[in-house]
Amino acid sequence: MSNDTGTEPKRAVDAEAESSTPDTSKTTKAPRTLSIRLSTVLGAIAGVALIALAAVFASLWLSARGDLSDRDDRAAAQQHAEQVATDYAVGASNINYQDVNAWVGKLKANTSPQLAGKFDATAPKLQEILVPLKWTSSANPITAKLMSTDNGVYKVDVFLNVNSTSAQNPQGAQTTVTYTVDVDPGSGWKVTDVGGMAGALPKQ
Repeated sequence: MSNDTGTEPKRAVDAEAESSTPDTSKTTKAPRTLSIRLSTVLGAIAGVALIALAAVFASLWLSARGDLSDRDDRAAAQQHAEQVATDYAVGASNINYQDVNAWVGKLKANTSPQLAGKFDATAPKLQEILVPLKWTSSANPITAKLMSTDNGVYKVDVFLNVNSTSAQNPQGAQTTVTYTVDVDPGSGWKVTDVGGMAGALPKQ
């Protein structure tokens, strides 16, 4: 028998072991990279900016709308106070000595209970002045102007043209009379005080 010292062929088991050994050169993965386009980033930034601007403009619009509403409310209240004061002043300046009670009713119209009580107290004295003089007068409004507000009460000046006749001056005379009328919205737009009435009455 010959003794062959050459290289023996690989056994099947050895060949299988070699084939099962992982090839690290093939299984090693390269690190992943995330690629984002610049246009995408800029678009996202622009979208966020537009949303922020829209929110700012919406806030400004709501604020401006509220300011305009408040201004309109103040203007409407001022106009109403001026109209209430004008109506009162015209009524108080239309006098007929033959119906003093009706005139006193106009003095008390839309007034606070305190002011109405004052007119009730002075009515007899006023009648003693008007009847002997046969006093009549009529008034036309010129203008009314809000002068100030104090604790929510409007103080309005009302300017009237007053035409009057009397036993002393049957031909009549014309004067400009200024009333100062306080109007209180908190009391249902009642007249709470009146000044300047002496200008529409005969001089005592």
